[in-house]
Amino acid sequence: MKTVDRHRSHSIAFKRQVVQEYPSGETLLGLAKRHDPSRNLLRVWVQKYEAGALDDDAAAADTIQAYEARIATLERLVGRQAFELEFLKGAL
Repeated sequence: MKTVDRHRSHSIAFKRQVVQEYPSGETLLGLAKRHDPSRNLLRVWVQKYEAGALDDDAAAADTIQAYEARIATLERLVGRQAFELEFLKGAL
C-alpha cells in the first residue's frame, strides 16, 4: 500500500514540468500515476499555470522561501550550540 505525505511540498519547477506534459495529450490520471500528486492537485496546478502563477517570479519566491527555511533551521542550530557552550562553561 502506498503511503501519502499530505504535507509534501513541490517546487515550482517540478509543478511546471508536470503541468507542461498535460497539453501534450497526457491525462491527469496518467500524470498522477507517474508523478504521484492526486488528480485534484494536478488540476489546481494546471489552473495556476494557466493563470501565470507558476512563472519565473513564483519560482524566485519559491527559492527565497526555501532559503528562509534553511536559515531558520541554521539559526535554531546555532542557538542550541550557544546554549550547550554556556552550559559547558558553567560546568567547568
